[in-house]
Order: sequence, then structure tokens, then C-alpha cells
Amino acid sequence: MEKNDKKVIRSWAFFDWANSAYNLVITSTIFPAYYTIITRTEEFGDQVTFFGRTFTNTALSNYTLSVAYLLMVILLPILSSMADYRGNKKLFMKFFTYMGGLACIGLYFFELKTLEFGIICFALAAMGYVGGVMFNNSYLPEIATPEHQDRVSAKGFAYGYVGSVLLQLICFLFVMKPDWFGITDASFPPRLSFLLVGLWWICFAQIPFRKLPAGSPNFKRINKRVINSGFAELGKVWTQLKHMPFLKVYLIAFFFYSMGVQTIMLAAAGFGEKTLQLGTENLIIVILIIQLVAILGAIIMSKFAKKIGNINVLIVVVVIWIVTCGCAYFVTTATQYYGLAAIVGLIMGGIQSLSRSTYSKSLPTDTPDNASFFSFYDITEKMAIVIGLFSFAFIEEMTGSMRNSIIALASFFIIGLVFLLMLKGVERKLIGKTID
Repeated sequence: MEKNDKKVIRSWAFFDWANSAYNLVITSTIFPAYYTIITRTEEFGDQVTFFGRTFTNTALSNYTLSVAYLLMVILLPILSSMADYRGNKKLFMKFFTYMGGLACIGLYFFELKTLEFGIICFALAAMGYVGGVMFNNSYLPEIATPEHQDRVSAKGFAYGYVGSVLLQLICFLFVMKPDWFGITDASFPPRLSFLLVGLWWICFAQIPFRKLPAGSPNFKRINKRVINSGFAELGKVWTQLKHMPFLKVYLIAFFFYSMGVQTIMLAAAGFGEKTLQLGTENLIIVILIIQLVAILGAIIMSKFAKKIGNINVLIVVVVIWIVTCGCAYFVTTATQYYGLAAIVGLIMGGIQSLSRSTYSKSLPTDTPDNASFFSFYDITEKMAIVIGLFSFAFIEEMTGSMRNSIIALASFFIIGLVFLLMLKGVERKLIGKTID
């Protein structure tokens, strides 16, 4: 396949357009607000019973995501190995897309009396999102040459932000103005939003499904040895990384600052609703601010990376994240939360886009199929999410306050910053060896 083809790149970017609606509506705005409201009762407060065990409501949702990501950490090595062996990674993209989309549709039936069903659908939607993203990411070095990958990666995130905001605005109308549509059941607008997310996700994913290649032309029959080789493939990648000092240190830095970034993305809405009691309407406005500013952030960071280098930009962004966590601990008003949302939006799009393209550009050029390398990348990120979310939920349950969980996030960013600074030294050594 010819690289830098505009039509293929545009189609690839539409996968972000399709699945980012899940990230915005389900993990960031309407679902967290709806979930927090329906699971808070006069009789039991914010305590819920899930299959006979009692949890703090927001801790349960964070634990659920943590378990979902942990399951994907276990599954992805096997699946990426199968995709490499059979050359059919697009088939896996489709499977996870349909699983995630149908799970979102299932959330239409989520009420307090169907808590267990809703939580299971919530977990399956997360797994569908994670699996689809991993296989989509692995296409980046196949469709773009290294010098264009920052721009293409940023384009994907920009498409994702625009697409998700468009659907969010549609859902916003149902939530804010139900009387315009003759809706009298207060639970219907959010549940309808979950249904629309599933349909949006599945329908727009057909665009990349039509254009992207199936994978490397090495279709072979799967056997037990191939399935078991998934973790062996990861071991092989790790062995290769030992001889790639830049990538090894970069992944360690990425692991720690991702604990903070991804946990904030997934837990921010719960914090706004539960701690600040912003209400669904204000929460949607906040997240829309983040999404709109994030489009600009992804583009700006890409341009700065060309001038001062990816690692320098990442260092600056992580420092801003540390300061933001410190400010979030003391936030008490909606206005302060709005201000932080604007800052988070600006740096969120940039750090995600640059992280993906920095890794992609650093991969060995003689690798025929990058699914295993991107599986390693995604597993690193997902393990960061597992630890980050679990820490956030555990600290909240132990201390009774989400504010204390923010301190843990700040510490993750600080460790990530240390390794990014170490990476500068690795860069200088590699440049010195090249000159010699």
C-alpha cells in the first residue's frame, strides 16, 4: 500500500471520529453524571450493591474500568499475535468495534434496578474501545512515512474531537431540552444518548473498514502454538527494546505520565459531579470546553514538536499537568473548574497525539508488521490505566474524598517527568555515537 495517501489517511482518521463519541459521552460526560445520580439514594447515600457486595458508587465504576483494561492487557498480546500471523488485524478492529457499539446500545436499558447489567455493558464498551484503538494505532506507520506521522496522528485526534463534539451536541439537546421532543421521562435522554453513541460508533467505523487494508499478506491457519506465542511476541519486543535505549526509557516515562493523563480523563466527570455537584448541564459544558480546546492543542503541539522536538514538548506538557493537579486539589467552584478544563483540554490533545507519533517514529523500520510493537505500547498504556484507576478508587474508598486521589496522580506525573528528562540524556548519547 502506498504511504501518505490522502484518502487512506482521511479514512483512518474517521475511526477516531467514530469511537471518540464513546470517550466523550460514556466515559466523560453523560454516563458518569447519569450513573452518579441514579446510584445516589436517600436510604443508602452513595453506596451501591453489586452482586451482593457494597461499594462506593464512583469507586465501583472506576474499579470496573480497571478490570476491563486489565482483561485487555491479558488478551491483547494473544490477539495481536494472531493478527500478525494471519494478517487480518482489520477483522479484530471490526470485532471490537461491534462489541463496543452494541454494549453502548445495551446501556439504553441501564437503570438502578439493572445495575449489574449496566456495569457489564459499561465494561464491554471499554474493552471494545481499547481493542479497536490498538489495532487502529498499528496502521499509523503503514499509512504514513515518519516525517508525516506527527501530522497524521494529530489529524486523527482532531477528527475524533470534532466527531465526538457533534454527537455530544445532539445528545445535549435531548438532555437539556427534553420538552422540545415531548420527553417526560428524565432517564430517557441520557439512555437515548448511549444508544446514539453505539449507532454512531458502528456506522462511521464503516469508512475506515472500507479503505484500510486487512493487514500483512501472510494469512495462515491458527494453532495453539501461535496463540501461546502472543506473550512470547511481547517478550521478543522487550528483548529488542533492551537494545533500543531511547524507546525503553520513553516507554517507562509514558507508563507513568499515562497513569495521570488517562485516569484524569476517566475520573474527571465523576469528580465534577460528586465533589463539586456541577450537575449534568454544567458538566457537559465543561467537557465540551475540553474537547474543543483539545483540537487546537493537538495541532499546536504538533507544530511545536517540529520546532523544538517531541520530547521537549512532552516535558513542558507534563510540567503543566503537575501544576494542574495541584490546582485541582483546591478547586471549590464551577468557575475554577472551567478554567482548569480549558488548560486540561489544551494539553490533553497534545500529549495523546505526540505520545502516539513519538513511539511510531521511533520504531525499527525493518519490522514487517507493527501490531506486536503497538500491542506492547497499548499494554503499557492500559496497565497504566489499571494502576491509575485502581489507585484513584482505592484512595477514595479509604479516605472518603476524591481530592486525596489527585495527590497520587500528581506523583505519577512527577515520576514520568524524571524519565523524560533522563531521555534527553539518552538522546545526546545516541547523537554523539552517530557523529562518531
